[in-house]
This record gives sequence, structure tokens and C-alpha cells, in this order.
Amino acid sequence: MAARRRAGGEAAESLTEKAYRQIEELIVTLQIAPGAVVSEASLSGILAIGRTPIREALQRLARERLVVVLPRRGIMVSEINVGTQLRLLEVRRELERLIARSAARRASDGQRDRLRAIAAAMEQAAHGNDEMAFMRSDRELNLLALDAARNEFATGAMALMHGLSRRFWYIHYKEVADLPLAARLHASLALAIAGGDADEAGAASDRLLDYIEAFTRATVSAEVP
Repeated sequence: MAARRRAGGEAAESLTEKAYRQIEELIVTLQIAPGAVVSEASLSGILAIGRTPIREALQRLARERLVVVLPRRGIMVSEINVGTQLRLLEVRRELERLIARSAARRASDGQRDRLRAIAAAMEQAAHGNDEMAFMRSDRELNLLALDAARNEFATGAMALMHGLSRRFWYIHYKEVADLPLAARLHASLALAIAGGDADEAGAASDRLLDYIEAFTRATVSAEVP
């Protein structure tokens, strides 16, 4: 069945998508900590959403490795591991470059306008050192670039990585990250895609991943007493 649409043609958000988005943000921003055990009933109460959409959202989060289903015990938020994150980045670098280049070639005019707006929001987050504005703009940029790239195989692969990457950033950025720099690198990527230059978009993606890998490796030193 086709998704319901709001005025102007925008697809209405389903209850399952709403539950997924809200639970993912709770996990990524550590409002639900790694190792915490939750239940469908508790999340339903927190979000005021029925248990069926919650269950479907949790199934998606399990595929993305943000939660682990424990038979007869509940749902556990997955732990964070630097080694796992570095292996993830090996794959993410190649996919992000492909997505950036493809999106630069294939984005619609409306998507290019939205990318410029995201770049402006990232610059504002950099100026205000605003972590939540950065996190939300980062998620929007990820999803928009995937949509603009029009490659369902890349979309499927990247969907398994974004939440884990954003959560790793959130737990460590106050120790070793430069949020304004990260926001400006994301803004540069958004503008490169919006500009339609595939080579520059690929280069901007590589610069961003260089920073993310350096940040990830720095967390190891930060954790040593």
C-alpha cells in the first residue's frame, strides 16, 4: 500500500518509522546506555506508541546491530567496541565515496536545495557547538545522500552503519573530537554533492572519513589511564 501523503506530496511518517527514529535517537545519544536491557512495554510507555510499531522498530534496530534480542530476557542495547568501529570504517569509506559521487550526479533540484540547507544548518551547529543540531543534521544528510544516490544496494549496506557510527561519535566526541570541524566537514560534503561535481564530492567524503578515522583511533589513547 502506498504511504499516506501530507499536503505538498511529502510521505507521512508511519508509526513504525516514528518509533524507529525516536528509539534510535535515544540509543545514539546514550539516553539508553550500552548494555541496558529494555522491553517493548517500557518503550511503548516512554514513547506513547503501540507495541506492534515498537516491535517492528526493534527488529530493524537489531538488523543494524544497535540492539540484541535476548530470548526470554528482553532487548539489550549493544556494547561499543573500537575495533569493530575501525572495521566498519574500512567498508564505510568506500561506500560513502560511491554514495557521494552518485548523489552529486543524480540528485534532483529539490534535493540539491535541501543539501544546501543542511550545509547551512551544519555551519550553524559549528558556530554554536550544538551537539543535538549536529546529530540531527548528520542523520538528515546521511538519509538524503542515500536517497539522491538512487542505489538500493548501497542504501541497504549503509543503513547498517549509520546508527553505530553516530553513537560512537556521541559517546566519545567530548573527549577527543572537534565538533565545529566535524560539522564543517559535513557541510563541505553537502555543498559538494549539491554542486554536482562528483570528483569533489568524492574528495569531500574522503576528507570527512579521514577525520572520522583519526577521531576513532584517538579514542583508544583517551581511554588509557
